[in-house]
Amino acid sequence: MSSGISLGPAFVFHDDEESAIPRYSITEKETDGEWQRLQAAIEKTKNDISVLRDRTVQETGLENGAIFEAHLMMLDDPDVQESMEHALKTSLLNIEWIVHQHEQSLVKRLESLSDPLLKERSLDIHDITRRILDHLMFKERFSLADLSHDIILVSRNLLPSDMISMDRKHVLGIVMDAGGKTSHTAILARAFEIPAVLGLGGASKLVKYGDKLIVDGNSGEVIVEPDKPTMEYFEKLKAEVLKRDKFYSSVAELPAKTSDGKEILVKANIEVPEETDSVLRHGAAGVGLFRSEFLFMQPGLMPSEEAQFKAYKKVLAALPGKAVTIRTLDLGGDKLIKEIAQEGEKNPLLGWRAIRYCLSDRVLFKNQLRAILRASIYGEARLMFPMISGPEELDATLAILEEAKEECRKKGQAFKEDLPVGIMIEVPSAAMTADILAEKASFMSIGTNDLIQYTIAVDRGNEKVAYLYEPYHPAILRLIKKVVDDGHGAGIPVSMCGEMASDPMSAILLLGLGMDELSMSAVSVPSVKHALRSVNLKEAEEAAVMALKCKSHKMVEAILKSKFGDRLDSI
Repeated sequence: MSSGISLGPAFVFHDDEESAIPRYSITEKETDGEWQRLQAAIEKTKNDISVLRDRTVQETGLENGAIFEAHLMMLDDPDVQESMEHALKTSLLNIEWIVHQHEQSLVKRLESLSDPLLKERSLDIHDITRRILDHLMFKERFSLADLSHDIILVSRNLLPSDMISMDRKHVLGIVMDAGGKTSHTAILARAFEIPAVLGLGGASKLVKYGDKLIVDGNSGEVIVEPDKPTMEYFEKLKAEVLKRDKFYSSVAELPAKTSDGKEILVKANIEVPEETDSVLRHGAAGVGLFRSEFLFMQPGLMPSEEAQFKAYKKVLAALPGKAVTIRTLDLGGDKLIKEIAQEGEKNPLLGWRAIRYCLSDRVLFKNQLRAILRASIYGEARLMFPMISGPEELDATLAILEEAKEECRKKGQAFKEDLPVGIMIEVPSAAMTADILAEKASFMSIGTNDLIQYTIAVDRGNEKVAYLYEPYHPAILRLIKKVVDDGHGAGIPVSMCGEMASDPMSAILLLGLGMDELSMSAVSVPSVKHALRSVNLKEAEEAAVMALKCKSHKMVEAILKSKFGDRLDSI
């Protein structure tokens, strides 16, 4: 998904997947000619993709260009070529049909897997195959680069190459049958700030060309041919959002300082280097969480040390003078890739994930650590470890970091010797031993998304227990206060990078609890700044004292609303 609201006419884009693929018999003597036709089509496809890769790198950066680099690697895969050559010679059918059948076989295998990330890679297979078949069949497709008016783009499969080639100034929103939040289409839509709703199933068959559409990327809702009251409601809502955004843009460059002079750093969370523009545009004081998982979720091989180094360097260089906290790999649980998917792991959220996986794969872990160390000289880098559960785990992690540092020294690779190293507090055991952990950390950052999940024993992805997922639960507030006090007792700052930090009302409470930094999606930075600027420290602290005495989350909500609601509701 990609947030935002858009209204406009539908443009239904068909990718020709269901167009007829010719199937006919050939003689054994004709197989060489068919194979040569395929090789010529593959070379033309490589040229197409190389152009797209270069354009992507130029417009959106190296990491999104890696999508097409992986496509080129797939085209050079000897196993794929050998499989198709064998099928050609044994079936004695034309090469178009062989390519089509090979695609169907690969897609079927991918879609049978339980991992949603791997399922979504079927779009990459289709993207490549479609190009090869177009060249074999001398077909010309409509190019989304030729759009002449504003539209809502509706498609069954909107492929990465379509996203890069389309005329984005005319694309108000995207609606797609396939895909999910980790698909390349979703990632690129967020990078381009285009509202999008994906994974709708049959939208491309239900929506007709020219239909009026409303796309609400915030709620995941798409309305077809809305009636007049609905249209007026969303037009008013969009106007209010634009008005609010205009107001917040004036707040973006102001410091997050209370009326009596207390300043708290408000930073941004990012997933890809291209988001640095958004960090600057929304006035964030830096990056409180750079999730490095995106680099590992690209199709193809795991990212090399060099590829990671370039990505980290790019972010640091783009934000001179601003601290950038790079979190080491946090995969596993609900974020899986083929290389670490564990069959039969009954409780993946409690299993082999995050720092636990990294400690078991020292080669992968040290590759990442060396990349971060080498990049650290290009800006204000900070290193952070996820899901530390106790002192022994932190000791083991720091020992590997020292090994990575020594390897850099032996290779003559410069790095920041005094690189700040912090930890995330995401599990109750870490919160309860925060005083011990703080002795060996430069800073601590509370990840409320997981801390709430593990403390209250509620799977945040399970709709049946979603009502229990409550940031103002007395246990959560007490743990937050303990971590803040333990950190300050050890003389180190404490931040928060979970969803709780992005809520303006919660931000005031966190200020009162003594939080030093808050980090959130960049678009939330101005609203949180406004909330903090609307209060003074004393009243925020008084609210925090009252909240810690509450016996239910509803009591906390009532206190915050009564004290600060009018000020925040005015915007």
